[in-house]
Amino acid sequence: MLIRDLAIVGGGPAGLAAGIYAARAALKTVLFEQGMPGGLAASTEIIENYPGFSSGIGGPELAQNMEAQARRFGLELVYAGVEEITKREGYFFLKTDGGEFRAGAVIAATGAKPKFLEVKGEREFHGRGVSYCATCDGAFFRGKKVAVIGGGDSAVEEALFLTRFADKVFIVHRRGELRAAKYLQQKAMNNEKIQIVWHSVPVEIKGEDMVAGISLKDVRTGSITDLDVDGVFIYVGHSPISNLVRGMADLDENGYIITDDEMRTSTAGLFAAGDVRRKTLRQVVTAVADGAIAAVSAEKYLEGLKG
Repeated sequence: MLIRDLAIVGGGPAGLAAGIYAARAALKTVLFEQGMPGGLAASTEIIENYPGFSSGIGGPELAQNMEAQARRFGLELVYAGVEEITKREGYFFLKTDGGEFRAGAVIAATGAKPKFLEVKGEREFHGRGVSYCATCDGAFFRGKKVAVIGGGDSAVEEALFLTRFADKVFIVHRRGELRAAKYLQQKAMNNEKIQIVWHSVPVEIKGEDMVAGISLKDVRTGSITDLDVDGVFIYVGHSPISNLVRGMADLDENGYIITDDEMRTSTAGLFAAGDVRRKTLRQVVTAVADGAIAAVSAEKYLEGLKG
């Protein structure tokens, strides 16, 4: 069994920031990431509201910089999924597909995953025209028509990105106004490739081998219309990935981990940071702040154990 002072689960901005602070504090720290470091930020084409980058910075570039910085301070990255966390005799035991680890403290920075619409055809056409990542899949729709479902920042940002490839981008939103920042709304409305379909929700995604269209219901009248598109990009929110600590940490009604201001959960030595935590704003800048606070709190907790 491998023994570490601190284990961080999740390599998004919160986890990487926690790793930077913990490694700089000379804690023997391991970070587990089963995919690519950077989390959802790494799949964002450009981040314009992260301080210090006047012209914005690409999500993948920011993630790579954070990872390199963490490694420079000595953070150990293990590319493995954590299957189970238990606590006994004052220590946390993490079962991973890369072996078993013991740690004095754990930071859960597992983030969130896109929500499904749960409409007919969504799961059937996933990967065949249905996507949750424009940065990943946008280039496959060069010269085609696509629909973006949602009205928040992510939906509008990805719709703008898709105009690089698609000839036409429909933003389908259930309300009569977008929820995105005014700056993004203005950019979308000024883009001749974007058309907003108001007061509408998808009820079915259609096609044979690939997506060929969607059926939309007008929420005011109940009438159904068909829209011919080659792709559907879904941005209707996220669900926290908190199952790993269910039973160890208190969760709210939506599954987000409840912490105090020092990122402490209801189990001593278990901390949470980033999008998996209950809070009012989920952005890269708040995730990084959470990670820093969690690492400092974990350091204090570990010092108390030694004392």
